[in-house]
Amino acid sequence: MCWDCDHPASRMEEHLATLRRCIDARGWAVQAIERDRAHPPWAYTVGLTVLGLPELVVTGLPVLEAGRLLDDTAEHLTHSCVPSPGQQFALAGGPLLEVVRVARPWAHLLVSARLYGEGIAALQLVHADESGRWPWDRSYAGVLGGQPVLGVRASPPSG
Repeated sequence: MCWDCDHPASRMEEHLATLRRCIDARGWAVQAIERDRAHPPWAYTVGLTVLGLPELVVTGLPVLEAGRLLDDTAEHLTHSCVPSPGQQFALAGGPLLEVVRVARPWAHLLVSARLYGEGIAALQLVHADESGRWPWDRSYAGVLGGQPVLGVRASPPSG
């Protein structure tokens, strides 16, 4: 076995220390998980809780794209109001997004839950496909592996 396998707690503490430095410098960090055979990629913020904001998560986007989206949205949140579940918006150059409250954030945002406890709040940024269709639409043509939605969609926005 390798050193990392023999000392998983030490490896996790090093990772948490790196994240804490990033959070101290910027206010948040992004934790990303690469695609594997059974799951699409996903990423989430760590540290927005300390700012009194919900953590953010996105599923089904390549890690670098997800990181940019989360960074841009987190930056926006630190200067404006928190979007409500069901609200749709797009950041400059980004996909159309709809906000979904994450039902069990502690089960999906493991590092955030480890640092801040199981009482964390989180919002998922669900992204539409190139034709503006959502994962809950029958004709959704999204990303390879799908886009898991981690909560119940709020009432569709009127309009």
